[in-house]
Amino acid sequence: MTVRAADIESLISVGRPAIAADGSFTVFATSRADIAANRNVGQLWRIEVPGGEPRRLTRGVADSAPRLSPDDRRVAFLRADAAGRAQVHVVAASGSEALQVTHAPLGVGTFAWAPSGDQIAFVARVPEPGRYGTVEGLPPEAESPRRITGVRWHANGVGYILDRPAHVFIIAVPDLDDEPAYEAAPVLRDESVAAGAVSGTDAGAARQLTEGPASHDGVVFTADGTEVLTTVDAIETERRDLRTPLIAVSVDGSGRREVLAPRLSIGDVAVSSDGVVAFLASDPGPGGRDFVAPGVALWVLEGDEPRRLTDPETIDLGEVGSHITPVGEDFLVQNRTRGQVELMRVTRDGAVQRLRGGLEVVGHAADAGGERIVCAVSTSRSAGEILLLDSEGVDARLLTAFGDAADRAGYVVPRELEISGPDGYPVHGWVARPAGAGPFPVLLQIHGGPYASYGVHLFDETQVLVDAGYAVVYCNPRGSAGYGRTHGRSIRGRMGTDDLVDVLAFLDGALASDDRLDSARVGIMGGSYGGYLTAWAIAHDHRFAAAIVERGFLDPVSFQGTSDIGSFFGDEYVGTDPDAIHAQSPMAVVDRVTTPTFVIHSELDHRCPLEQATRYYSALRRQGTEAELLVFPGEDHELTRSGRPRHRVERFEAILEWWGRHLPV
Repeated sequence: MTVRAADIESLISVGRPAIAADGSFTVFATSRADIAANRNVGQLWRIEVPGGEPRRLTRGVADSAPRLSPDDRRVAFLRADAAGRAQVHVVAASGSEALQVTHAPLGVGTFAWAPSGDQIAFVARVPEPGRYGTVEGLPPEAESPRRITGVRWHANGVGYILDRPAHVFIIAVPDLDDEPAYEAAPVLRDESVAAGAVSGTDAGAARQLTEGPASHDGVVFTADGTEVLTTVDAIETERRDLRTPLIAVSVDGSGRREVLAPRLSIGDVAVSSDGVVAFLASDPGPGGRDFVAPGVALWVLEGDEPRRLTDPETIDLGEVGSHITPVGEDFLVQNRTRGQVELMRVTRDGAVQRLRGGLEVVGHAADAGGERIVCAVSTSRSAGEILLLDSEGVDARLLTAFGDAADRAGYVVPRELEISGPDGYPVHGWVARPAGAGPFPVLLQIHGGPYASYGVHLFDETQVLVDAGYAVVYCNPRGSAGYGRTHGRSIRGRMGTDDLVDVLAFLDGALASDDRLDSARVGIMGGSYGGYLTAWAIAHDHRFAAAIVERGFLDPVSFQGTSDIGSFFGDEYVGTDPDAIHAQSPMAVVDRVTTPTFVIHSELDHRCPLEQATRYYSALRRQGTEAELLVFPGEDHELTRSGRPRHRVERFEAILEWWGRHLPV
């Protein structure tokens, strides 16, 4: 084996591709970790379909999110400016020098082309005057205090949100043949220029279409281009409400209208060529906070009434990151199922066609052009490839071969396994082990979520551990996604019950299935919800040589007042009754832990705040349990996925050093 922590540089992921209307070429972005630069880097690529070689389209440091203009002659994408803030740039689809279009003081989030191709709508955060660099020489610690009156004020990966709401803007797209001296204008209204925005020319000025304290998420034009659809994320004053209104904002600035009142929790929105509005949404119940295995479905608007097209009990259209692709009168969506993500084509009468293509993949971030569909996927041997499908999903082949480097590195393909637990419930998962006769020490991995899942795709966490000589066991217990909504909701108010039964049963089944796995030498580890279940497991089962509890949900009581989702997450998963909360809290049973425990956390984690780790670690040390704490500065809840590459490598090194001491190979 040759896989090491530093080999994360060889893992190339790909973003959602864009394909020309006639299906003749596709454009996509790649991304990989660069340890020397200590950042993720990537560029845009173009492939002639069906059989061309990838050709580099841009040479930026970290270009991403390409979207083709309606005439397919230009590509808009995101590129960081000198201050590291994402800005919309435009480049010719054939390749040229990119032109910066926006100068948003805090960067651009999402964007969309107008049907006419002469404008782009985008979402950008607007800083309150006096904050976030709007006054030169005023550091954050010298800013005025923040007055908070609602139940929500911060977000993981962002920080404070009350004083920088996200608003919708529109800007004219300059001709690529304009003089190079063209200056992109600020994204703010005149009154905001005083807040520190840089002035620009009238011809290039962006117009702000929304205002007020509420943030907006996503932009998509109506078919006639006269309005922009967006969802509104209001800051609640009394209690969280996950229901989101869908509004339409006039491009000419004449006003806004409510397209759909706040009755559903809306994610991605798309508009077909004939003007039909489709969206992904779940029903958070009469209280507006039921998000456990939320039952995301595809809906269409018919007049003022939404109509659901897919069954959320059996089809899981995901959560963050899922999207809709109009194709003719139908829509492409992604269904999570048993560790894979399959592409589905859904008609307006609700008929579902599964576009499998005969490959085991995860991803299917797609776009359609002509009779062709291109998807960004990952496989068991690659972190990212572009997959070409026909409109029926029968003919499928990879257009890229980024996984060749992974093959050379010697990645192992895990063995799929399903066992029957003590109560007869089936538990599905995988076992990855080194080559050779063994016996190998075993690590039980537990995923986050809990409504998430492990899958068939290449997973750097597992590969690094296998390379170090460990067999890795991982599964999708009750509470996970991809096995029906009943499976996902089964631990609501019962965390640490059936989910613990399932992971331990799967571990026992894996050990019994392969005598090369050493049942006398077993460790356990997990992050986020996986950190929760790891901490819960070592309080109830003392077989483990050591444990790693990472970014865990460890104390539901303090979580309520510190997490960015504390106002509803615990209420929905562990309930509100003090006795019920106590019965599901790792902190309540920390005195039972005798297993040596390594606690890993990030300093800026607002999802599972640092206090969850420090209080748990301190309790272990005070009672005499062997414990260590590792805190990463400047990182948030996404360290393992998008953190600084050096920190990711240092984390791997610390994990292997811990296991080397407590579970030596």
